[in-house]
Amino acid sequence: MPGPDPHDDTNSNYEQFEKELLAQDRDAAGVDTADIDDTAAQNLVNDLVDADVVTSVPEDQVLVHEPSGAAFDSSTQLAVFHRGWTAGRDADAEGE
Repeated sequence: MPGPDPHDDTNSNYEQFEKELLAQDRDAAGVDTADIDDTAAQNLVNDLVDADVVTSVPEDQVLVHEPSGAAFDSSTQLAVFHRGWTAGRDADAEGE
């Protein structure tokens, strides 16, 4: 049985395609969420509350991210989540 035809090798095309997909994934995941400090998080959460994106539930001591339904007991956790959630939605919108 003869080996693969060197003129019909699509392996390099596949590898190039994989590299491009990985680069796109890195770009989408490249949103920096780890560097948010407490003050910036609180400012973002206050803006989100004003925009009715986040609801404060004082009796449960949580903040609810309305678009996703996720609840957080920390403004920093909510701010990081919202940044990632927004980046994910933006990446999905670009892919459409």
